Amino acid sequence: MEESVELKDCRGWCALCTPFIKWWPKVTRTTVRADLIAGLTGAILALPQGVAFATIAGMPPQYGLYAGMVPAIVAALFGSSWQLVSGPTTAASLVLFSSLSKYAVPGSAEYVQLALTLTMMVGLIELVMGLARLGALVNFISHSVVVGFTAGAALLIASSQLKHFFGIEIPRGGHFHQTVYGVASRWVDFNPHVVAVGLAAMISGLLIRRFLPKVPYMIVAMLVGCGVSFGLSRFGVADIPMVGALPSSLPPLSSPHFTLNVISDLTPVALAMTLFALTEAVSIARALAVKTGQDLDGNQEFIGQGFSNMVGSFFSGYVSTGSFNRSGLNFQAGAKTPLAAIFAGALLMVVVLVVAPYASYLPNAAMAGILFLVAWGLIDFHHIKRILKTSRADSVILVVTFLATLFLELEFAILFGIILSLMLYLNQTSHPRVLSRVPDPHHPSRSFVTNSFLPECPQLKIVRIDGSLFFGAINHVQEQLRQLFRASSEQKNFLLIFAGVNFVDMAGADFIVDLIKKEQEKGKKLYFCEIKRPVLDALQQSDDWDILSADNVFELKNEAVAAIFKRLDRNICARCQARIFLECRDLPRGKGE
Repeated sequence: MEESVELKDCRGWCALCTPFIKWWPKVTRTTVRADLIAGLTGAILALPQGVAFATIAGMPPQYGLYAGMVPAIVAALFGSSWQLVSGPTTAASLVLFSSLSKYAVPGSAEYVQLALTLTMMVGLIELVMGLARLGALVNFISHSVVVGFTAGAALLIASSQLKHFFGIEIPRGGHFHQTVYGVASRWVDFNPHVVAVGLAAMISGLLIRRFLPKVPYMIVAMLVGCGVSFGLSRFGVADIPMVGALPSSLPPLSSPHFTLNVISDLTPVALAMTLFALTEAVSIARALAVKTGQDLDGNQEFIGQGFSNMVGSFFSGYVSTGSFNRSGLNFQAGAKTPLAAIFAGALLMVVVLVVAPYASYLPNAAMAGILFLVAWGLIDFHHIKRILKTSRADSVILVVTFLATLFLELEFAILFGIILSLMLYLNQTSHPRVLSRVPDPHHPSRSFVTNSFLPECPQLKIVRIDGSLFFGAINHVQEQLRQLFRASSEQKNFLLIFAGVNFVDMAGADFIVDLIKKEQEKGKKLYFCEIKRPVLDALQQSDDWDILSADNVFELKNEAVAAIFKRLDRNICARCQARIFLECRDLPRGKGE
């Protein structure tokens, strides 16, 4: 007996709201042990990362830790990936700072309130997109946009920490070039003691990451920076600014605050951050799913990220998304189920209660050195070189997004890169390839190739179209066919190969019908082969499709050539020297039949 539509819908909604039921049966004593170890490792890593990312975001340091607690647990429960760990990230933190610093002083109560409100807005948009099954939208965000943005973000992160690294004061909120100029113009004010602490932290972190990659380099760098600062203080140096003690408490309850002005100001930021955050989360989840063989549900991941930010906004968490570092470490540490991310969020609370007071011994210069390493790691040199070598269009997207990130507001830089990539994609899809095809005489089966040096049949022109025939592509295809037909004035038969046409809209169907009519008026005949069923169904929706009889549509190319060959003028065939088809071999030369 078939299930009712209502019952199926109910089960579908239950699956969306309780995705953890799918992986819970996989939990065993062995997996719990592995997940607990991975979770503890992740919690330790999240401590320095959270402080670093909060610094980038302009938030009080403890908020970076709060964003890795409850949001990580909620995302693990309601997401689709088994290894993805959510929390604050460099890109999200930088967009937050760039977007909100114009409305409030970073670190102030008003600034924090705006960040929590923005987090709720991002979560709502993510949830709606997931429920609307829009998970495939992130596929339209070019990888070049992500690479260009993160490279630009890396330089912005580094430039924002220059004042802490050199121990000078420069105004907040300046653009990249203003910040760099401000630091360079005050080189005489550099504090050598602060620079020594920053260098010690950066060099030690670099050495650990290079030679002991399994050791958390951020923690080592923090300890070295604290040690050098303590050593200098023993010699009477007391002018090294510190991060300050963190509250040793669980995330306090909070709430977003919506007004018409706030919604108006933050909507563009929320849209840009949502797109980028979802792209980051889904990309990481897919990369991990390939390694584990898991079937990933992009829509469910949207829902999980949406719930994560919505709930997080009530527990003092600012915008979180999939964390590359924490997710990669989670996978390498042997995580088996989402329990590892849940353990990581819960254990981070325990770690904060124990370790938070000691942050008063952490120098700002040490954090700056660590963030320099974070920024360097963000620049994907491998893919940048590959993009610049292989694709001119992707190179344009990469460079433009990179420059926009440096010199425009970040939310507009992201949207600008996305719009540019879509424009280039539409330009590419609106120019399908229209190729003249001929049999290769050197191939035993006379396979068809595109080669202007090979002879053509004087009576039959073969053309292949590769690309969708929609309203935006019609003018290009029409012009290409017009040129081919004009150059083939002696040929009266045309075979159009549709193997590369996957989609035809109403305008495309009408274009084909009009083309048939115009060529018939000129005494020419059009034939079609290898038309895919969806395309054929779309063509048959046209009112005048019956202008082309069933005898002119063929399934296979060889079948079409054989049928058309029987309709050719034998007098012309007798005088032909090309003889390019297999069927030509049995024709007598010098006279018609």
